[in-house]
Amino acid sequence: MKTILHKAATRGHANHGWLNSYHTFSFAGYHDPERMHFGALRVLNDDTVAKGMGFGKHPHDNMEIVSIPLSGDLHHNDSTGRDKIIRQGDVQIMSAGSGIAHSEMNANSDRDVKFLQVWVFPKEKNIAPRYEQKSFAHEDRKNSIATVVAPDDDSAVWINQDAWFSLADLSAGNEIGYTLHKNGNGIYVFVLEGDVTVNGQALNKRDGLGITGADTISIKADSEAQLLFIDVPMTIGG
Repeated sequence: MKTILHKAATRGHANHGWLNSYHTFSFAGYHDPERMHFGALRVLNDDTVAKGMGFGKHPHDNMEIVSIPLSGDLHHNDSTGRDKIIRQGDVQIMSAGSGIAHSEMNANSDRDVKFLQVWVFPKEKNIAPRYEQKSFAHEDRKNSIATVVAPDDDSAVWINQDAWFSLADLSAGNEIGYTLHKNGNGIYVFVLEGDVTVNGQALNKRDGLGITGADTISIKADSEAQLLFIDVPMTIGG
């Protein structure tokens, strides 16, 4: 088993006024050759967008782009004609495929929106652009692991990759295990809130831990905690 630890304070950071963004992996003006990706996981951005502001329409291709609002509402519009509001509790995926342009704006005029934007390299290139969004009940992940993105689960949003995203909200002292979905995949654990110990490694808010060479991992909540699990192939392309 191998691990790679990314402490919250070591992330790249860009504050544009309207956008305050932390980058776990190299992105835009932040470049670290040691932090380009974790297997098929390419981008993990922790974004805060000021009220009424956002990303104007811009293009993507051949990337799986997952958005997870943490607070506030996000307004998505894209070149296929989709016009959606993504709220806390929702998970959205956009398979950029052969090419798509989209905008993401803060839908609120009175508060910031905080969300994660996660990019995963696709399994198949140049598929028809695809969009999906679902809501997930908070109680389904209370002291449990709830899958929200998957290639093989109709209750989750579909991804063009052998990748699974899961969320968990843990009470202090609770211990759970995570079993990887596919042989050869790695798991990236990102702490949204609180303090946890994963396979003996203490983690705090916004820390990330990548683990390879393990079939299962153990998690203990040292406080009330919220976690995101990203289970991805370690070979890009599937």
